[in-house]
Amino acid sequence: MKDILAKIVQYDDIVIHRHKNPDPDALGSQLGLRAILRTNFPNKSIAAVGFDEPSLEFLGRMDQLSDTDFKGKLVIVTDTANTPRIDDERYQTGEFLIKIDHHPNDDAYGDLLAVDTGASSASEIIANFAFDNGLSVSDEAARLLYAGIVGDTGRFLYPATTAKTLYTAAKLAEASFDRSGLMREMDSFDMKIARLQGYVYENLEISREGVARIFITQALMKKHGITDSETSAIVSAPGKIREIQTWAIFVEQADGHYRVRMRSKEAKINEIAKLHAGGGHPLASGANSYSTAENDEIFQQLINNLVAFKK
Repeated sequence: MKDILAKIVQYDDIVIHRHKNPDPDALGSQLGLRAILRTNFPNKSIAAVGFDEPSLEFLGRMDQLSDTDFKGKLVIVTDTANTPRIDDERYQTGEFLIKIDHHPNDDAYGDLLAVDTGASSASEIIANFAFDNGLSVSDEAARLLYAGIVGDTGRFLYPATTAKTLYTAAKLAEASFDRSGLMREMDSFDMKIARLQGYVYENLEISREGVARIFITQALMKKHGITDSETSAIVSAPGKIREIQTWAIFVEQADGHYRVRMRSKEAKINEIAKLHAGGGHPLASGANSYSTAENDEIFQQLINNLVAFKK
């Protein structure tokens, strides 16, 4: 992290990226880092790029850059495990690339890497980067980083939540921002998402071993006026059922293949995700499926994995 700070000091122009289909941690770490650098280095040009996700615009918006704006710049990518997931491919045209992440480092891209798989979130890493190096953390930066930590820990529910996570969140909470209002915003969703959640509970297929799956088709999304990214709002829903230990949400894409969001309470599932053009955390991974047969294969692998875990 000292080397990363030295590179930040060296460059006057910095562009920050994160992964496609952003969640609160992707935006929290990206925009939180932007806020920290703008506060501490007011004479530098600091930009954040990528798609503006409508459901998360309460966290902030992206900057608009031309293609020539990347040349000779320092590029930092947060919360992104591999290069195909980086939002805005122009990251490749920068001069120096830094990766800051908490996912398994299967794709060790970049000229300089800071990967801490023991951290709950990229936002936790960014927050401690600032605290450990004596950088000022503005109220806005604290709000963004707190949102990222809360998002990736499931409000401090998931096992990745450590004493250090709670300590970092507590330090961020000392800043002046509407924490309750932020939590209400993160916990709220539109009626169309509520209806989709009802559909999930009504149509879940649950194996006797405790593995569940649901299919979100293009037709269903069009019926409810829901985008692909908005389906992420119901990913945690099956886990609230006691009988369910592992689950997968198959979201049909426009080209016909399925994006598979996989979650587990205890049994590790990321190795299964890797078998299907994916990866991620041990208990929260993503994969891709290109046929109904592969859908069934993933479901069976999750069942076998849970059975083996229980032995």
